[in-house]
Amino acid sequence: MDEIRDSVEVALELDAKGVYSHIAEESAEDIRRIISSIDAERAMKKGFKVYYKDDWDELIRERIKKGKRHTAFDFYNPALLDIWEAKVKELKNVKKTEYFLYALIGATSLSLILTGLSLWWPMALLGLTPLPLVVWVHDRAREKRDLIYHQLAQFFIDEMRALLTRHSLDPEKFSFKVFNDDYFEVKTVKKGPETVAVVDISHGKG
Repeated sequence: MDEIRDSVEVALELDAKGVYSHIAEESAEDIRRIISSIDAERAMKKGFKVYYKDDWDELIRERIKKGKRHTAFDFYNPALLDIWEAKVKELKNVKKTEYFLYALIGATSLSLILTGLSLWWPMALLGLTPLPLVVWVHDRAREKRDLIYHQLAQFFIDEMRALLTRHSLDPEKFSFKVFNDDYFEVKTVKKGPETVAVVDISHGKG
């Protein structure tokens, strides 16, 4: 004879499913906003005019008013915050390295120029030769920053795909705006007057 389940047990299970579903939806909403924020910053770093702004403090205030503080970082995957902070640290290191190299190039050029002016003037002309390296350093740093932003946005897109698949959520409900078109597992759809991106979950489940 099949075990007869207690009605309270069934109710608790249904309630738990509802709670997890609710948290999953809030996490998907957070990740949606994270992707757009990262990509907007990436586009601006590349020199594009982007009109996008998100207020994370306001998001937290809204959650607290509802008596909770659920975010993708808090409940869905706490490791997301560690990954986010690691990438931010990596970006700061790129900036520090870039400025250090600028200072090194500048100091070398100035030293050669001053030495040339006081001892042998052709050496002053040699002081100009390291200056093209400034352009090279700038381009390499910009490429590195862009790669980090791309990796971070792609990571959250992959997390969104896993979350939507696991909890059978509608991808179009969590569409997001992106300004670069080089992400994987993303497709564009028309939503009202504008085109937005949605995570493509058609290539597999789980």
